[in-house]
Amino acid sequence: MTARGLLDWLDAPDPDRGIRVLRPDGTWTRHPYPELAAAAHAVARRLRAAGVRPGRAVALVLGSGPEFVAAFFGALLCGAVPAPLAPPATFQDDAAYRDGLTARLAVLRPAVILTGAETAGLGPPTTAAPVLDLAAAWPDGCAADAAPVGTPATALVQFTSGSSGPARAVVVSARALEANLAAVRQWLRMGPDDPTATWLPFHHDMGLVGCLLTPVTTGADLWVLRPEDFVRSPLAWLRCFGEHGARLTAAPAFGLAHVLRRVRPEALAGLDFGRWRAVITGAERIDPAILSGFVELLAPHGFRAASMLPAYGLAEATLAVTGVPLAEEPTTLRVDRSALRTGEPVRPAAPGTPPDRRLELVGCGGPLLPDGRIRIVDHRGEELPPGRVGEIVCAGSSIADGYLGAAAFDPTGLRTGDSGFLHEGRLYVLGRLGDSLKQRARTVFAEDLEAVLAGVAELRHRRPAVLLGALDGVDTAVAVVEGREGAWVATAVERLRRGLDGAEVVVVAGPSGLIRRTSSGKPRRRPMWEAFAAGTLGGRVVGGTAGTRRA
Repeated sequence: MTARGLLDWLDAPDPDRGIRVLRPDGTWTRHPYPELAAAAHAVARRLRAAGVRPGRAVALVLGSGPEFVAAFFGALLCGAVPAPLAPPATFQDDAAYRDGLTARLAVLRPAVILTGAETAGLGPPTTAAPVLDLAAAWPDGCAADAAPVGTPATALVQFTSGSSGPARAVVVSARALEANLAAVRQWLRMGPDDPTATWLPFHHDMGLVGCLLTPVTTGADLWVLRPEDFVRSPLAWLRCFGEHGARLTAAPAFGLAHVLRRVRPEALAGLDFGRWRAVITGAERIDPAILSGFVELLAPHGFRAASMLPAYGLAEATLAVTGVPLAEEPTTLRVDRSALRTGEPVRPAAPGTPPDRRLELVGCGGPLLPDGRIRIVDHRGEELPPGRVGEIVCAGSSIADGYLGAAAFDPTGLRTGDSGFLHEGRLYVLGRLGDSLKQRARTVFAEDLEAVLAGVAELRHRRPAVLLGALDGVDTAVAVVEGREGAWVATAVERLRRGLDGAEVVVVAGPSGLIRRTSSGKPRRRPMWEAFAAGTLGGRVVGGTAGTRRA
């Protein structure tokens, strides 16, 4: 497969391909690649006119659409470093959004902030950097620059999701980004004739690297829904594959769960998913019931279980680290939850093991990069053999340079902060080490307890979040649930207590929006825990025995 640089597609953009963006009326607006290339050159000229020098960061506060594409590649064309930031989201608190944006801009210190229609009502961010509005200049139709600057050594600054603390700015080199794009392209056997469809936001690594940069640099068609479009109508996303011929996508498990909640089998009449080749699933620990439910819903219309591709990745490794091989059905492993201790061997769940002690995990495949390597290490950093639980350490050419303003990462061994183990060459992910409790040498992860709550019928579709920590010196689990309380409270408390060893249990219920989530939909557990401990979380304690004064 021919290597492709980040800017190669601009040399001879294919007029027969491009991106299509869903309009509010359900129709699609097409932007062919020559139009996008001209717009990227126009952005590059505007940045040069604004005095942006090579190597400086350019903040992209833009939604998922043609303006983002032009801004990202326009910044690269003039030698600057694009840094995508989340635009305001529907139903988001404006004050909280502005605070978060201001904090990220303070870290980034961009030369210029590029905005569009999404930020028109907010006014300029609190920063000394000038703001350029792209909405009024699309496109100028000029020819390409006579002497564009080559791709900068640093090609991207992307922020982590902030699920376990403040979001951090990850510096990604052009070498690392191109290596990850090549690995994804090779993994999916992707060429220009393989359209992608996505609803993921472009400021997030999975949406940016996996679902925007890969198809654009490949020269393939791309169908784009904004996240709010998908929330309102997941069927519109499915139609990209069943009607329009898209073949590739990526989606976190909660997105697939949203499809299962909102799409009835009869709504799929007439759709054909026989050419849908890949659904990359990652970003959080994967519930096998969601995968099987998604396959069951779409299988009558030609969808294959082998199209589900569980994966593992993180912003600090650009994006993708491991993945299930194409056309291979996902594997699961049922283990004894009580035996999951760092450094100890994983024990299969024996027949008759009680449900609260069983845990079914989805395999996330092996390394995707040719030089990629996965190791599992103990508390001292010493490598553990396969089948033992520890911290996931990854290495390879797509490891990012480091956090902005901090020490560089070690490309031979990036400690991820995630726990897991290797089995028969596949990685199994347990959860974030920062979102767990240690109990008699056993590690209990928030994801474990959220899986337990998913077994409560009334909570199956509410996506509760579990917070773990020490409250007044006592190990405590706090289940945060959006919606009204009911008979489910007692069941939830009982099941959580069975999954813990003497820890206190608290259940907090409240209105929609009570659970704080990252821009990619992950629960922001650590900030919520801190708010609960300070008595500022909101909601009301409806079950349990601890922390009644704090909610």
